Amino acid sequence: MKKSVLAMAIAASSVAFAGAAQAEVKIGFIGGFTGPIESLTPPIFEGARLAVKQINEQGGILGGQELVMPNADTTCSDASAASNAADRMVNTEQVTAIVGALCTGATVAAANSAAVPGGVVMVSPASTAPAVTELDDNDLVFRTVPSDAYQGQILAKLMLEKGFDEVAVTYVNNDYGQGLDDAFTEAFEAGGGKIAANLAHEDGRADYRSELGSLSSSGAQTLVVLAYADGSGQTILRQAYESGAFTQYAGADGMVGTSLVDAVGADVLEGMIATRPGSPELPGTDIFGQAAEEAGFDPSAVFAAQAYDAAFLLALAIEQNGNAEREGLSEALRNVSSAPGEVILPGEWEKALELIAAGEEINYEGASGRHEFDDNGDVPGVVLEMAVEGGDFVGKGLIQD
Repeated sequence: MKKSVLAMAIAASSVAFAGAAQAEVKIGFIGGFTGPIESLTPPIFEGARLAVKQINEQGGILGGQELVMPNADTTCSDASAASNAADRMVNTEQVTAIVGALCTGATVAAANSAAVPGGVVMVSPASTAPAVTELDDNDLVFRTVPSDAYQGQILAKLMLEKGFDEVAVTYVNNDYGQGLDDAFTEAFEAGGGKIAANLAHEDGRADYRSELGSLSSSGAQTLVVLAYADGSGQTILRQAYESGAFTQYAGADGMVGTSLVDAVGADVLEGMIATRPGSPELPGTDIFGQAAEEAGFDPSAVFAAQAYDAAFLLALAIEQNGNAEREGLSEALRNVSSAPGEVILPGEWEKALELIAAGEEINYEGASGRHEFDDNGDVPGVVLEMAVEGGDFVGKGLIQD
């Protein structure tokens, strides 16, 4: 009798445990919590977490299950760490999909080592290098941010329009830096500008004075740094100022962070020019902005809106797919992100649930724009002009091609 009761108790507890295990759906987040973008990562993560919070507050996912977001650190610059982070998400956490990675090298490593072999959809809110377009990914790697093939062109256009016709360029020697440099250099020279010197550099070094000597010997007064705010970019700008060789600085999205200004000095960087992916003026932009402020983070932080969209889109795709399995998710992602369909704005999870349950098509228009993915999982986008004014990076307006 005792054995029978014990067996029943074990069986009941097993059923309860199984039910608990099935009561949540996982979307992982992998990003550079340490390393050269560690100051940029927290608001990006908060953007994704805001989407998860809203979904759970509005009834959860797949019939009331809780959406959870385990996370792992890629360090941004270490391919092994990125591979390990992805492996943990895919094979240990058993996530349905992944938001991330952030740095392009991390995204490529994570995709090739774990996500693509495991059939897991990844949506990066920050990997901008053209190398992502070229991945052999079985339609599993997407991004909610435009390629640097576009941003590099826009940065070149901006510099030329402001009268900078001769510049020296240094870029971090990885997929991000190389891709951005290629696009910038081609567009700048095509527009009549002169690249007086162009040097790659390795991230994570303490001294770049030799490279700066070569760059300054070109005679250019403007230095374009295509690197990271918490990595080589910061050190290069500090040492460039100490050398007194340059009078103007410029950069792209990886350099746009308060930590850069704080570390190098507001007076030193006053007037620095930069670009970053922006958000078009759509209803979703304001809705996200208000929700982010209420959640306690800056809605204008670089890639925060794109991370929100990545998480919300993946949740919509899972709901559309009707289960937490990985198979069929990329097709569902394309369906919920493009016309035709009833427009879903940020935060409208309950509305989306009702439409999906009724068999209606939906079309998500997000915090950072419309995300109609092309064959490579890329999206069109807009670029925001930035400048250091009064001790911080300030948005100056969207730049049209």
